[in-house]
Amino acid sequence: MSEASERTLPTRIAERLDQVGRKAVAAVAEVGLGAALLGQSVFWMFLGRSRAQPVRIKATFERCMEVGIQALPIITMMSVTIGMMLAIQGIYTLRVFGAEEQVTVGIGFSVVREFGPLITGIIVAGRTGSSLAARIGTMRISQEIDALTVMGINPVRFIVAPALIAMVVMVPALTFWADLVMLAGAGWYVSVALGMSMAAYTDRIVEIVSVGDLMHGLSKSVLFSVLITLVGVINGANVTGGAEGVGKMTTRSVVLAISAIIVTDMVFAFITTR
Repeated sequence: MSEASERTLPTRIAERLDQVGRKAVAAVAEVGLGAALLGQSVFWMFLGRSRAQPVRIKATFERCMEVGIQALPIITMMSVTIGMMLAIQGIYTLRVFGAEEQVTVGIGFSVVREFGPLITGIIVAGRTGSSLAARIGTMRISQEIDALTVMGINPVRFIVAPALIAMVVMVPALTFWADLVMLAGAGWYVSVALGMSMAAYTDRIVEIVSVGDLMHGLSKSVLFSVLITLVGVINGANVTGGAEGVGKMTTRSVVLAISAIIVTDMVFAFITTR
């Protein structure tokens, strides 16, 4: 190693440690901002009317339409496909043991507890979470958020709270719909491949899947909805650099939201199945 390289090595190490430290501080700051946004949103939901600034009902219904009703086609299509895929792979795997009839056990638990909330969360993160980040980012670079503050309108009450309410209401509803569609798609393939009637398949699913299993998946979907909203809002609020910045933060919002959903799902499953 040359003398020049030896002299610059400590500097390079210090620069790398500085970068790691700055990124860690920025990550902690984003987590703190997310907690603050969640607390303020809950505050305005329950106490906004007493302060003459209630959460906008019209905006909340508009967000519900965007998050829920308009997402039904893609959720339905993906759910049918994934349900059939689970049935195909389940039958193929169990055929090795001669236990194809037990495929309903795997389908029931995997759909209600894992695939329903997970696939719904990922689709909503890519579709609605990115839209929320882009909307807030555009408002930021056009100084609309500053204008709201100057007019005495709290941006969290005006923008974040309606989106959060819509997410918390509609994502579990979409998850429940995805569960039904996945089970129906899987049941159709099972009836064709194994000759099992849909009535027998339905009775078997009802016998296997309990209300607790259903609530397990729906409770995860509520958590996913909060994560999607906060990640979208935080990335939109941190937009800089004009239209290019909006694009970068929108992409970052989707990546972080999906990553957060998958990691949270793993932690949730580990804790609840101990």
